[in-house]
Amino acid sequence: MADPAVTEMANKLAVECLAVQKEIGEDRLFMKVGDVLGASSQTLEEAFLTAIRTRMAEIQGRDFLVKQLKAHRATQSE
Repeated sequence: MADPAVTEMANKLAVECLAVQKEIGEDRLFMKVGDVLGASSQTLEEAFLTAIRTRMAEIQGRDFLVKQLKAHRATQSE
């Protein structure tokens, strides 16, 4: 288990990275950030990638739910 300070840094960086990624339209930016981190700290790299992946999974899950609800509502209004 990572040090709480490392986890906090990784979480903050993940949030910032996802915001930049969205703004510049580069959906694999997090991989480049991970490479930069890995050159100095494998521990921070791993914590960051975990934080990114969990957030990206949450986004995908929420998008899926929105699509399911829209599809359901469309069938109900027909």
